[in-house]
Parts: sequence; structure tokens; C-alpha cells
Amino acid sequence: MRITLFSSKPYDRDSFQAANRSHGFELHFLETRLDPDTAALATGAEVVCPFVNDVLSAPVLEQLATGGTQLIALRSAGYNHVDLPCARRLGLPVVRVPAYSPHAVAEHTVALILALNRRLPRAYNRTREGNFSLQGLTGFDLVGKRVGVVGSGQIGAVFARIMQGFGCEVQLHDPYPNPELERLGMRYVAIDELLAGSDIVSLHCPLTEETRHLINQQSLATMKPRAMLINTGRGALIDTPALIGALKSGQLGYLGLDVYEEEAGLFFEDHSGLPLQDDVLARLLSFPNVIVTAHQAFLTEEALAAIAGTTLGNVAAWQAGQLANQVSD
Repeated sequence: MRITLFSSKPYDRDSFQAANRSHGFELHFLETRLDPDTAALATGAEVVCPFVNDVLSAPVLEQLATGGTQLIALRSAGYNHVDLPCARRLGLPVVRVPAYSPHAVAEHTVALILALNRRLPRAYNRTREGNFSLQGLTGFDLVGKRVGVVGSGQIGAVFARIMQGFGCEVQLHDPYPNPELERLGMRYVAIDELLAGSDIVSLHCPLTEETRHLINQQSLATMKPRAMLINTGRGALIDTPALIGALKSGQLGYLGLDVYEEEAGLFFEDHSGLPLQDDVLARLLSFPNVIVTAHQAFLTEEALAAIAGTTLGNVAAWQAGQLANQVSD
């Protein structure tokens, strides 16, 4: 069984080779992104394993099917980059990793909050230059602050519990309330109430047509002045250009992003020797109250092992005539 992994990095090779010891699949690792120009590289592979910024449009899926691909095994939870109706028409099942380590993403979210609040990047750079002044480094106590969590699935639920442990008041928005979180004293509210009343807003919902640009110019205006916004979900949950006006006016006090709407072709690669071509991202990075990380929230040893194990387990189930963790539209 041949599996071609696109957008693979050294850490993918390590985790997948370790997980493959119990399977014995033929793994082919490609650093290139999957798109219409590279789909032919998968010719002869029964299984194609893409990542979050690979392109699985109709033309790509058609090329893959022509080349012999019979299964799309996503090594991610999200699947908004897949043309599911086309995959169904071609008879290409799509499977995914619905959960790997919710703690990895939730803990990275907390790291962004703490780093923004206590101005850690600025403090770190100062002390390395011999500047030990505390001017401009004042933060705030998390205890007693209201944290709004949009999306209370596995990641959102872990994050909510962590913030409750800090002594925060946690309120949630999700069309499917989690009774366990309610038993812990957390409250579900409408999105407008959550945005207007939260000191910190963190996005953990999937990207759908309903949630695309959930945070936009209008919703930013309804947020509590000087609030903190964190996104470790999907980049397109936020209308990114709208953030610049909110940061310039001071309406938005802090911004932490691990995902970016136009990250494809930018994140996961080293562009340090080139001018940054994305003007919106360049402007965001110029603000002292903004931290952007390059989609690394998932990147823990435990999460990588779980992703590889589940992905190859999905392939093994398909090989045995079953479908595990199938995506349907």
C-alpha cells in the first residue's frame, strides 16, 4: 500500500515512520504542497495524505483519481479545503483525524494570552539588549476576567477548563452546548453578548459558511474596548483586514493569531531571506500588541504521534474494507 504525504516536514517523517512500524505501508514524503501543478506526483499512490493548506479542489481530485488514488487520508481535523461533492462523485472517500491532542492547541492558546498580557516578546528583546526598564510592560491579572469561548468542542472545552482554573469567569457560544461545562458553572450566551462582555475572546469553532468572517468590522465594533482576541481555529474565521482598523483605533487591545486567512504558501516555510509579500500580515506584525505564530498550536510530540497513529489507522481500516473517521458533506 503506497501512501504519498504532501507538505511533509521532518517532524512528519519522524512521527509517521514510528507509527508505521506496526503497519508496514510504503510511505512517500513530499515537501511540496498539493495543488493542480503537483497532483501528478501522487500517480501510483493508492492513498494521498494532505495537510491543512494543501488544495483539494475538483481539478486536483480528478487528477488524483486518474492517477490511481482511492483514498484521501487527511492528517488534520479540518476539511474545509476539500471539495467534498467532487470527492463523492469520484468515489473517493475522505477520512480525517477528528481529535489528536486538544491539550496541545488549548495550551498554545493560553501561551498566546500570557505572552500578550505580560508583554513577553518585548521584555525578552529588551533584556537581551541590556535594557531592564519595566516601562510599558504592565499587564493585568487574569483572575476575575471574563473569557468568551466560541466553540466548545474538545479543544474549546479543554481551554475553558484551563481558564476557569486561572479564576476566570467563562462564558461560551456553541449551537450544541456541553452539559459538563454547564455543570462546572460556565454559561452559554448569544454571540453578541459574548463579544460585548468578554475581556478575552478565543475562537475554537470549525470553519463553515456560517462562521466564515464571524469576526468582522461590525463584530469588532461590538467587542469590549481594549479586549483581547485569540484565534487558534481557522484563519477565515476572521476578516483579517478589519483587524487593522480596530488595532489602530485601540478598540482591539491585543491580538494573538496562530492561523491566518491567507497562510497557504506562507506558513510552514522559511521566507526570512525575502521581503514579506503579504501587506496585511506585514501591517499586523508591525503592532506591538500583536503576536502571530505560524500554525504551530498542534505541534507537540503527543499530538504528532496521535495524528500519525490515527491517520495510518484510518488507512488500515479502509484497506480492511471499513471506513473510520469518514468526512461527509
